[in-house]
Amino acid sequence: MNLADMTALELGAAIKKGEISAVEAAKFSLGQIDKYNSRFSCFVTVQDDVLQRAEEVQQKITSGEYTSPLAGVPMGIKDNMCQKGIQTSCGSRMLGNFKPTYSATAVEEIMKAGAVPLGKLNMDEFAMGSTSETSYFGATKNPWNVNCVPGGSSGGSAAAVAAGECFYALGSDTGGSIRQPASFCGVTGIKPTYGSVSRFGLVAYASSLDQIGPLARNAADCAAVLGEIMKQDKKDNTSVATKGVALDAVLHTDVKGMKIGIPTDFFGEGLDKEVAASIEAAAKQLESMGATVEKFDMPIVKYAIPAYYIIASAEASSNLSRYDGIKYGYRADDFEDLLDLYTKSRSEGFGMEVKRRIMLGCFVLSSGYYDAYYRKALQAKALIKGAFDKAFEKYDLILGPVAPTTALKIGENLSDPLKMYLGDML
Repeated sequence: MNLADMTALELGAAIKKGEISAVEAAKFSLGQIDKYNSRFSCFVTVQDDVLQRAEEVQQKITSGEYTSPLAGVPMGIKDNMCQKGIQTSCGSRMLGNFKPTYSATAVEEIMKAGAVPLGKLNMDEFAMGSTSETSYFGATKNPWNVNCVPGGSSGGSAAAVAAGECFYALGSDTGGSIRQPASFCGVTGIKPTYGSVSRFGLVAYASSLDQIGPLARNAADCAAVLGEIMKQDKKDNTSVATKGVALDAVLHTDVKGMKIGIPTDFFGEGLDKEVAASIEAAAKQLESMGATVEKFDMPIVKYAIPAYYIIASAEASSNLSRYDGIKYGYRADDFEDLLDLYTKSRSEGFGMEVKRRIMLGCFVLSSGYYDAYYRKALQAKALIKGAFDKAFEKYDLILGPVAPTTALKIGENLSDPLKMYLGDML
């Protein structure tokens, strides 16, 4: 049995049949981490209780207590989701010593399904970036080409799945942070509808946009993970009731008779020819399987990037004000008074990209600029949502590229933040 080629669902089925044990699967994944992590830097923390957890899970699978198709399957968790007693740093010096006293709801739900977490995965600091280069613990590398970035901010999650270090991972997506690294690493990622997965225990970047979702080898694995974590949560007042995911229905659905729309505005300046060609090839394949594919105009999408960065930066500047060197997290050693403590702790604890977005957020929320920037961005957001609602009245699916380029070279965009921001336009 070649575990390296198995999907999460295939491994889960093999464990349930007794062809392999959860402990053997965990040992395999730990071996993969030992073999590859120094090269790719996917995991920032590997838990010391992995085999103990695997043994407990195996006993509950054998007794019939765990029935999830993912029970016993080793997985990883992005380093911005609280996990009781496990370091949760958000890729930042500011939280380098933080061990939560509770777990995020999504983590609790996947544990109830019999997950075997291997550890915490690398990410852009506080999820701010598109390349996973801004982490305090160093850049994650793309397993397909170590000279390239894996995308971000869930780059560690996508790269760990692509490298075979874990069979699926939880990531978070604010403006593309699951979907874009999935594209760069050649895996599958889903950002669920806002509110369908609890944000409780997810360290906030931009509260009105953040969502937890899965990264895995294929869509079926992602659907199985969503089936476990899509639940209403009283601890999150933005959480909504959902029908969940019926895995059998997902696995046996075809595209025959579906109407698929392709926005022409996704194919403008800045899109690589090879990316455009891959979308055209996907459209032809869908047509050959019985779908109707047509192009349509959606000019409003050109406002997505300015609206997103204004809203996200404004909310980030508010959310990150809690890190002051007093309550928890990094504290400067040498300071004269309270203001000096705040200044030095934040100056030394935050990286450049985080500081840049905090400053941008403070500016757009400041007196005299709030209406001109933040309120306008919220109005643009509503118009963009309206355009997608109208498109979904006509089409079952919207097809488009995830990023304008394939994986960038390491260092290519780090010195040009504006270029990096434009990479999120899709």
